[in-house]
Amino acid sequence: MGGKIAIVTDSTAYLPQAVIDKFQIYSVALSVTIDGKSYTENRDINESNFYEIIQGATTFPTTSQPAPGDFILLYERLRDEGFETIISIHLSSGISGTYQNAVSAGGIVSGIRVIAYDSGIACMAMGMMVEKAAELALNSEIDTDIILAKLDSMRAAMNAYFLVDDLNHLARGGRLSNAQAIIGSLLQIKPILHFENKKIVLYEKIRTQKKALRRIEDLLGEAIKKDLAQQAYIVHGNNYEKALVWKNELQKKYPDVDFNISYFGPVIATHLGEGALALVWTLK
Repeated sequence: MGGKIAIVTDSTAYLPQAVIDKFQIYSVALSVTIDGKSYTENRDINESNFYEIIQGATTFPTTSQPAPGDFILLYERLRDEGFETIISIHLSSGISGTYQNAVSAGGIVSGIRVIAYDSGIACMAMGMMVEKAAELALNSEIDTDIILAKLDSMRAAMNAYFLVDDLNHLARGGRLSNAQAIIGSLLQIKPILHFENKKIVLYEKIRTQKKALRRIEDLLGEAIKKDLAQQAYIVHGNNYEKALVWKNELQKKYPDVDFNISYFGPVIATHLGEGALALVWTLK
């Protein structure tokens, strides 16, 4: 086993199972409630059946963070398996209480050091950080401080810009700062959103989706010049074809960046809606 450091995240990292297995990543799950029924992410519901289930829903779905008990059970199990330290990396504290529950649980469990880490973001943007941390943790020569320093540098370089088809999802779920003002002035405008101070805010209003995608590409280009974008993900909400087309265009335009495709799973898709598209990048 590595240097006795366990890496924990939550289900909104949307990491491929192969990565989870390869780097021994542990996770707690968030859930989605649809018409009074609760579905645990990646167990009862995932990106393949989510859109089907919500099609027939009569109420707007809601999401819930993992219970503190879920963290406590996992942390105790890892302690009993012989880990000395846990680095628990979670989605932005500005949009979910998951990180705070990790902090609380870490204070309750004895016999193991728990470091809760606020990624300040979500989805594969966080997933890239989790994957790197887990890869480093498998090397017994590497200590906690090195992993945390790497996470800090990735978080500092990290950026995510996204487009949604319908802002009402974010507004209803209370996840968009100053939502009403933005929605009221939109009409046929495509807003580019991003994370600022851990919250989702409007970055810019653009007339068409095509222009909005070009604008995000330019932002990526600026980040590449500063050497802040070495790997990137196109993230989609039930829109793989559009994501693939964009990935191919981006790969041609910026051949030195490592581009991949990921998706918005149920918890994040609840707030962004179907058809959302994002570009996220950071250091390798």
